[in-house]
Amino acid sequence: MAGKKKDPSASAAACAQKALKISAKARYALRALIDVASHAESDSPRTGAAIAKDQHLSEKFLSRIVIPLRRNGLLCSVRGNIGGFRLAKSPDNITLLEIIETMQGPLAILDCLQPQHDCPKRKNCLARRVWADVNSAFANTLESVTLAHILARDPKAAQALDYCI
Repeated sequence: MAGKKKDPSASAAACAQKALKISAKARYALRALIDVASHAESDSPRTGAAIAKDQHLSEKFLSRIVIPLRRNGLLCSVRGNIGGFRLAKSPDNITLLEIIETMQGPLAILDCLQPQHDCPKRKNCLARRVWADVNSAFANTLESVTLAHILARDPKAAQALDYCI
């Protein structure tokens, strides 16, 4: 059999499939929180139907997103005829890291960085130490970005930063 050349686009596609990814739930959780925060100036809570419609997702999927957001103190729900969702705390106190970890669990760019991972080389692995530093830098960056920072990029949404409980 003659030497077969590898298709570089196939290799790139294979790499892209293995890339570090933020889950759809985490991405939509951020969008839902941005939606609620950007409508905070109105006195009434933001309904799930309105969030789902404006963010182009199903109410069923949204309901799976808001459960952990409520459980972890990022959203609170208001019951009743004019019920819906409000931020549970100031946009200044909601970080991108907190949102991602709420939806995906503790940040670990590699399995070996997770506390429960049992690798015999764990204590003496130089590569793991480098990856742990990268993971830490990534986490610090995500922690430095707040919902308020994200909202400040949009002049219309920035008006909603006058937050009060």
